[in-house]
Amino acid sequence: MKSIVTIAVATCALTGMGFAATSYPVSGKWTYENATEPGPAKTCDGPRTMTFDGDTRYNTGGGVPEFKNKRSVQTGAGLYRILDTFYNGQTWGNVNYTLRLPDPDHIEITYVKGGILTLRRCI
Repeated sequence: MKSIVTIAVATCALTGMGFAATSYPVSGKWTYENATEPGPAKTCDGPRTMTFDGDTRYNTGGGVPEFKNKRSVQTGAGLYRILDTFYNGQTWGNVNYTLRLPDPDHIEITYVKGGILTLRRCI
């Protein structure tokens, strides 16, 4: 019985499925500015940025400045299903989205309720 459980755990790890993490698959500061340009952004002095720090995401480009990661599940190569929670001073809420890493310098976020956001890594 123990070997069956070990095999199941190893299979999940190899396929990238199964266990959910509670931190983001990326880190650091990302910009909304010129987000589709190639390579990392040389400066990130614009008013809109997103920073991933462990299980917390800080956003200067929207109505909610801070999110906490509840679940990150890898669903493919460079593709993750994310569930965040937030509190805006009046209410608690959840945000579901897909985070895709097309290359090391870009993130594409597709929200379940609509909308696609592209971000570019800050150096």
